[in-house]
Amino acid sequence: MGVAWARESIMPKVTAQGKTFECEMGANLRQVLLQQGVDLYNGQAAVINCHGIGTCGTCAVQIQGEVSEANWRDRTRRLLPPHSPTQDRRLACQTRVFGDVKVTKFDGFWGQGSQPVWAPEG
Repeated sequence: MGVAWARESIMPKVTAQGKTFECEMGANLRQVLLQQGVDLYNGQAAVINCHGIGTCGTCAVQIQGEVSEANWRDRTRRLLPPHSPTQDRRLACQTRVFGDVKVTKFDGFWGQGSQPVWAPEG
């Protein structure tokens, strides 16, 4: 009982845009970031996005840490322009948090650019 309880009580830490907060193990990264007031979308993408179904690609971020494997929707969307399979990005809406993570958002409508808009520390 002790080991199972300890494993279930672990709350991963997410660091993004100068904020650090805890979330449930396995939580959806997009939902966690939005609940914490993180500016996940660039410009008009805050209004024009797929609301988490994984089809638009505007929630693309760089993630350091323990998260779920990329699912088919995430992999497929990131193969389509303007994204590139060579970029180290993930769709926040298709990503589950399984350990402490640091998140970086890049420029461009879809977050596909090369310049960080914000980094984990701000």
